[in-house]
Amino acid sequence: MIYYLIICRSLTYAQRTARVLERSGITGHIQRAPKVISREGCGYCVRIAEQRLTDALRALRREGLTPKQVFLQNADGEYSEVRS
Repeated sequence: MIYYLIICRSLTYAQRTARVLERSGITGHIQRAPKVISREGCGYCVRIAEQRLTDALRALRREGLTPKQVFLQNADGEYSEVRS
């Protein structure tokens, strides 16, 4: 599966992000950010399905939440940063 990871600056921010997405009908799963993409060592992210990124970013902007970074996790488990 291909997913997007919305990187958040804290667990609280990840929880807020997941709630906003849920209210918009987008399922988001909170998880620890993988070490290979987490610049500060420990962080959290919200994982969403590939086809929901545009809707997710729109919902977050509407609520005044800005993702720290967004990464694409491809089927091979590799990560690449995308512009939000």
